[in-house]
Amino acid sequence: MKLLRAGTAGAERPALLDADGTLRDLSGLVPDIDGPLLADDAALDRIRVAAAAGGLPVLDADGLRVGPPVARVGKVVCIGLNYHDHAAETGAEPPAEPVVFLKAADTVVGPDDTVLVPRGSRKTDWEVELAVVIGRTARRVETDEEALAHVAGYAVANDVSERAFQTEHGGTWDKGKNCETFCPLGPWLVTADEVPDPQALALRLWVNGELMQDGSTADQIFPVAEVVRYVSRFMTLYPGDVISTGTPAGVALGRPEPKPYLRAGDVVELEIEGLGRQRQVLKDA
Repeated sequence: MKLLRAGTAGAERPALLDADGTLRDLSGLVPDIDGPLLADDAALDRIRVAAAAGGLPVLDADGLRVGPPVARVGKVVCIGLNYHDHAAETGAEPPAEPVVFLKAADTVVGPDDTVLVPRGSRKTDWEVELAVVIGRTARRVETDEEALAHVAGYAVANDVSERAFQTEHGGTWDKGKNCETFCPLGPWLVTADEVPDPQALALRLWVNGELMQDGSTADQIFPVAEVVRYVSRFMTLYPGDVISTGTPAGVALGRPEPKPYLRAGDVVELEIEGLGRQRQVLKDA
């Protein structure tokens, strides 16, 4: 299934994109697309049955904003330097273990919402990433099979980053990762049954129409199952939590000088095979 949330910010309603590309209203079946729903197999089965029956109300998609596909995200766990080609372009050695950092849940916005260039920013950057949405509580998961069984589905994420904040002010990366609007998510949460191999997905990103990133999750240093298993050793993952699994080569940081960092007015578009497409216009904060 392709689950999403549509409407004005803070008042989105749950929806489903059916096989014919029609937007269907789920608000008569479930209150929202969130952690409790993703952990409720019976509720998800009700959606599947209703969708197959074809009786769900149609939503007029014309001019309708799409919000983040998961409401009330608990935490966003990010994996750094997780593609061989991205590590190479930044001059970093491939890490021996996953590099883990956090984004605050309040950075999450809709896939086409405005991204704000922070005040004082010199190096705002883009990162197309595969996001993994957790559907079952995960503590110290032991095997890859168990890890994937804890995944509710997948989505597109843009791990927007301010590189000067990230690396030139001491401490951890978090200062460059947690600016307002720095985690566009969606448009859909595609349930795991529709993504048979998360290591075979093409990722692409364009800036002002120019292709900047063109990669595949096959190039991940630590694949999805290993990432879920690893993270669950150090923190409990709950339904509705998101893991953003790293970006392929092609970010501004890895390009020759003058590096083409983002400015107000730039347009960023990104997509992952089968998971949908995002489009953001940047504005000054």
